[in-house]
Formats: sequence, C-alpha cells, structure tokens
Amino acid sequence: MKILANDGISEAGKKALELAGYQVITDKVAQDELANYVQTHSVDMLLVRSATTARKELIDACPSLKLIGRGGVGMDNIDVSYAREKGLTVINTPASSSQSVAELVMGQMFSIARFLHDSYKNIGSGDFNALKKAYGKGVELRGKTLVIVGFGRIGQALASYALGAGMKVIGVGKERGNIGIDLTIGEHTLTVDVHCTDNLSEVLPLADYMSLHVPKQPNGDAVIGEDEFASMKKGVRIVNAARGGVIDENALLSALENGTVSFAGLDVFNNEPNPDPRLLNHPKIACTPHIGAATNEAQDRIGEELASLIIAQYGTF
Repeated sequence: MKILANDGISEAGKKALELAGYQVITDKVAQDELANYVQTHSVDMLLVRSATTARKELIDACPSLKLIGRGGVGMDNIDVSYAREKGLTVINTPASSSQSVAELVMGQMFSIARFLHDSYKNIGSGDFNALKKAYGKGVELRGKTLVIVGFGRIGQALASYALGAGMKVIGVGKERGNIGIDLTIGEHTLTVDVHCTDNLSEVLPLADYMSLHVPKQPNGDAVIGEDEFASMKKGVRIVNAARGGVIDENALLSALENGTVSFAGLDVFNNEPNPDPRLLNHPKIACTPHIGAATNEAQDRIGEELASLIIAQYGTF
C-alpha cells in the first residue's frame, strides 16, 4: 500500500511502516495539486499535520483513499464525519504531543512574566540601563492562579508543570469535580487533586494566567471574546496554543489596549500562514509559528503511533 505523508513523518515512523511493507512517500504536494497526485500515484493513505486539509472535495476526488491520518490532536482540517460516511478510516494521535505543547505554554508563560520575548529583540538596540529599568518589573509564576480552558490530555499535562512551578490550577472541562494530576519528581510520583468546573464564566475573574486547549468551535465562534475579557481581572496574561479563532483576535487587541490583558502568548492564529501583522508586531504579544507539537521527541512519538495504528488496522505485507 502507498502512503503519502504530505506534511512529513518522522524517520522512526517511516521506518516502521516500511518494515511492515508499506511504501511511504514524503513528497510535499501543494494543496491544489493533491487530489490529482493521489489519483495519479494510486495513493491508499494520506497522512497530514496542520498544513494540509482533507475536505469533502478531496475525499470525493480520491476514491483510492482508504485512510486519512492526522499527526496530532485536532482534526478540524479533516471532514471527519464525511470521510467516515464514505467508508474511510480516520485516525489521529491525541497523546503524542501533549508534553511538547505543555512545555511550550510554560515557556510562553515564563516569557510574558519576565518580558523575555521583547527584551530578546531589544537588548542590542538601546541603552542597557534603560532596558534594565524597563524590564525590571516582572512577576513570578509561583502563587498565581492558572485557569486551563480545556482539561484533556494537554491541559492536564500543563497542569502538572504548572503545579510543579507552584501555581494554583483550575481546570475548565466538560464535568465538575476533582481530577488527579500526577507530578513526577525524580523516581517518585505525587498525585494532586485539581478542581475542574464546567462553567467558564465562574472562573474568569480568578485567573492571573489563562491557557486554552480546546478545538476550533463547530460554529466558528471564539471561546474568549469581548464578553469574556470584560469578566477578567485587570492584568491577566493569556496563552493560546490550541487553534486560531479560539480567541477573538480583535477583542484580544482591545483587551491589551485597555489593560485587561497585560501580555499574551500566541502559537496559533487566524489566517495561518499569514497572521494579522498587528499581532506579530505587538510588544505585548509573544508569538511562535504554530510549533506547539514540533519537538523531535513528539515527532517520533507521532510517527510511531501513526505507524502502529495503520499496521494494527491493515496488517503487514
């Protein structure tokens, strides 16, 4: 069987598939040429990350496809229900990148607590003492309240890191109650209960920091918009490493302007790969180019998990 890994696959995943008898193609095919490529080369399986989409039109145009695999968590770039209605198998790797995304969010929170994103850019361009004064009013994470919106695998992985840094953590998920979070310290594991609520509104005023880990909403609405910002305390810091559109970008800019949000960290944007320049150039926003899951370790885990799922479903040759 032929597999097109259009957004790439780790060498470990590629090797596992090839040892099982699959032909793995890692050509990068432009989106508008993808349907023709799949048919011309009789591709059986399409593996994507976030760059390639697999919509109804592609599915209809490619009857040779048996499987679409998403390396990562969210599958909003695939018409999942329609693909399954047409008899295709659709898989993803929800557990493989949790730690990588959680670590990026921690990095973003440290950055916007101590102005790292801005001082890196300006350290060589001005008076050292003036910069020292300008960046000398940072805050600590310890003791601050972190509200994690979306308390699945990634949210819980972030909670573990945040608890280790001494933060108070509140989860927002589908159910109310306590969830045990494992903290690994050397060879020891400690379980800490974190309160989780299903009511975002009740915890908005409590957040010193907020991190979003929810999928893009089916109706396209933002999870955090003008009304939500209006309920937050002044000076909140917010991070989005989930999906562009989960935060209303215009509302965020207004909240930064009026002081409701003191700083933000964004790894995802509307209109990728051409985000709003106002976000990219804003001195109070730390930006990264959608790299939450892009670590060597995560890529290996994603590739190996995709390979395992495919081999379990279709066997070896």
